[in-house]
This record gives sequence, structure tokens and C-alpha cells, in this order.
Amino acid sequence: MAYQEIIDHLHSLTNPEIAKHSQRFFKTAEGEYGFGDKFLGIRVPVIRQTVKKFKAVSLSTVEKLLKSEYHEVRLYALLFLVFRFSKPRSDEQDEIYHLYLRNIRYVNNWDLVDSSAHHIVGAYLENRDRSVLYDLSQSDSLWERRIAIMSTFYFTKKYQFSDTLHISEQLLSDREDLIHKAVGWMLREVGKRNLAIEVAFLKVHYQKMPRTMLRYAIEKFSKVERQKYLSGKV
Repeated sequence: MAYQEIIDHLHSLTNPEIAKHSQRFFKTAEGEYGFGDKFLGIRVPVIRQTVKKFKAVSLSTVEKLLKSEYHEVRLYALLFLVFRFSKPRSDEQDEIYHLYLRNIRYVNNWDLVDSSAHHIVGAYLENRDRSVLYDLSQSDSLWERRIAIMSTFYFTKKYQFSDTLHISEQLLSDREDLIHKAVGWMLREVGKRNLAIEVAFLKVHYQKMPRTMLRYAIEKFSKVERQKYLSGKV
């Protein structure tokens, strides 16, 4: 019953104009990264309210929702998993982490990754072996590679930078702009907490970094410093 209730509720919130905008914004045309994705047209705050409205949902139901063809239904499922993962039940955290990896192919757009990866994968791996992230960073899937780097955001917030730096190095030659942005963003987050560590990484790698990655990484630097990096004169 809960599954259909949630589906019916989300469909009742459909807004065709927002859906049309989302299809453009998330690049759903043929040949683009979000090709084929479908949207109901629901804003994120409304989806978060839906998570609060339907709290007592089984994980099996959420797993079914995560397989939806509609982007917002998958986002609801992921935000619900983040909500449940934050509750202090270690047995359920284990189940949620494995559910997430088992259905990783449905975490298939940048907002879905960014709203869930560090909250679930990063948090789960804090005191565990992190080799899965290095496997994901070598995946053929753009989204799995983004999950790898974005999961390290959890460690960075704890002032643990090594995985962010190592995975960033692995992704320096990645072909996808969405990876360039994510890596640059995560390097910037390292710099917010320890600028010397970010600068040391950049001095070794900045000349071979994709331009977008570098711009994101140095966004908070002074104008003079940004110009030095962009002109290759550091």
C-alpha cells in the first residue's frame, strides 16, 4: 500500500512546466548525459516534504521506488535512504549501504549522486575499507565515477583528505565535464579546510588538469592567484 500511496502522492504534485524545464536542465536529449530520463516536475523542497510525510516505509518499498523511470521518484527514494541512514541503527545502515550499491545504476544523474553519495557511501565507509571507491573511480559509468569522488566529501568534512586527493589524481584525465566539476569542487572543499594541502596538489597537477576542473578548484583563490594558475605561471 505504501508504494502506491507514495507514487500517487508524487504524481499529484506534477507540474508540466517544471518538468519541461527539468528535461532541458538535466540534459535528457539524445546524446546528452541524462538521455531518456523522465520528470514529473516537482521541486526538491517538495520532495523533501514527502520524505517527512511518508516516514514509516519499508526499505524493500524504497528499493522498488528507486527503480522508477521518473527522476523525482528516484530522488525521493534516495533522500529517504539518507534520512533513514542518519538514524542510529547500525544494522539498518549496513542494509541501506548494500541496497544503494545493489541499485547504483539508478543513481544516474548528478543531483541524485550529490544528494546521497557522501551521506550513505562516504558515511558507511568512514571506519571501513574504502577500496570500493577506487573500483568505482575506474568504472565505465560516469555516475559511478562521480559517486566515487563525491563520497569522499564525507571524509573531507572530517579533515581526512587522502582519498579525495588520490581519487582526484585518478580522474585527472577523465573525459566527462561532470567529473571535472566534481573533482574541482572536492579539491576546493579540501582547500577550505587546509589550503596548503590543496596548493601542494595543484602545484603538481594543475598544468594537466582540465580547464573546468582547475577553475572549480581555484574558485576561492584571489583574482591574482587564479590568473597565475590559468596562465600556467605558478
